[in-house]
Amino acid sequence: MDSGVLLVLISVVMGCFGALYMLLKRVNEWFYERGLGEKRHSLPPGDMGWPFIGNMWAFLRAFKSGHPDSFISSFVKRFNRTGIYKAFMFGSPTIMVTTPETCKQVLMDDDNFKPGWPIATLKLIGRKSFVALSHEEHRWIRKLTAAPVNGHEALSVYLEYIEGAVLSALEKWSGMGEIHFLTELRKLTFRIITYIFLSSEGDPVMEALEKEYTDLNYGIRAMAINLPGFAYYRALKARKKLVAILQSVLTERRESRARNARKAKKDMMDSLIEVEDENGRKFTDEEIIDLLIMYLNAGHESSGHITMWATVLLQENPEFFAKAKAEQEKIIKNRPPSQKGLLFKEVRQMDFLSKVVDETLRVINFSSMVFREATSDVNINGYTIPKGWKVQVWFRSVHMDPEVYPDPKEFNPDRWDVYTPRAGAFIPFGAGSRLCPGNDLAKMEISIFLHYFLLGYKLKLSNPKCPARYLPHPRPLDNCLAIVEKLPSSSV
Repeated sequence: MDSGVLLVLISVVMGCFGALYMLLKRVNEWFYERGLGEKRHSLPPGDMGWPFIGNMWAFLRAFKSGHPDSFISSFVKRFNRTGIYKAFMFGSPTIMVTTPETCKQVLMDDDNFKPGWPIATLKLIGRKSFVALSHEEHRWIRKLTAAPVNGHEALSVYLEYIEGAVLSALEKWSGMGEIHFLTELRKLTFRIITYIFLSSEGDPVMEALEKEYTDLNYGIRAMAINLPGFAYYRALKARKKLVAILQSVLTERRESRARNARKAKKDMMDSLIEVEDENGRKFTDEEIIDLLIMYLNAGHESSGHITMWATVLLQENPEFFAKAKAEQEKIIKNRPPSQKGLLFKEVRQMDFLSKVVDETLRVINFSSMVFREATSDVNINGYTIPKGWKVQVWFRSVHMDPEVYPDPKEFNPDRWDVYTPRAGAFIPFGAGSRLCPGNDLAKMEISIFLHYFLLGYKLKLSNPKCPARYLPHPRPLDNCLAIVEKLPSSSV
């Protein structure tokens, strides 16, 4: 064949492939924007990816490569810093908001935005949990559960139990040699949350629940592919087991109450059984179980992970370790000799340790984003978010933005001495009416653990350079394999 003809054929084939590529890249835009009319011209800039999968491959590639910030960075580089972009995520046309101003507007606007979590999250956490409730239902249930979880009186009561659990765990770990530090911390925080919600402590029910939550979490941020080998498939099986376990506990609790059997301690399950609205409606078993699945999951995962990262980051930064330890030693020095154990007011005095926790929350970004859905057409920064489209509020892009936080990857608790974040700039627990209902409990747990760790222990990482994985949450690949050493001069 003549070389000129061959060159023409190659050019034609390459042109066809190029045209096909451009066509496929426009399929989602054409399909989802065709019914918007003139509104499609005011959509934010962006890229809706490939048919069906949209931008998910790019999202997963970024988070699994160890460079999670590259996903949003690619939109900023291509479409400038607009703070709002269109994409196709988790099976839906989506608007991503990525700056303090845009995040604040979405999180604070209950009139125009409702929860918009992916199908996988709804099915795994439950349609009767906070992730799916309407604004009115959410407000009522939050009012019911906020004080028993996050109220001043409740936190003061829980402190003694948390303190005892932490001391026992540290003593135990220091005699075990090499452990998976994150795994053990998650067991500790799960023990605490099951005590608060179910009065369960170290029994087979707690162990069975904790085992299933690991598989459940891997499916929450996954694509909803219900086939063997996929995370969502395993997570659905885990949820089924969780429901069965909690149903057995709930049934036994109702039967016990019917017999007027007295309990030494009233827990959250009792409160959920007893509550009724102004019309006398009580919670169904399904509603109670979905709320428990949500609270038990949120109440141990975030606390366990952030405690691990705060411990590691302090150990890696001796100057901050020393500063935090000095603060804890001062608290011990200033208490009367007759006092045994921490007081709630002492936890409130841990100013520098509070900054350590906040800085860990900012750097680690336990939750990269939350999900909403527009209930009407909304204008942000001159762009339209169409009614019915999903909205992702990207916490991570705010916390790691150098225009918001100079040197954002640097762990520096001292930055909080001179920096007061504006609205929307520090949102690890969300904002607005759907602010995480257990945020104060989580911070207290972390502070109590760090108090006793700083006073009497050190952590020796087995793999100091171990890479991290970022889905479903940031964690070392080795689950923080380490040795917890008790110091000879320990004061605990």
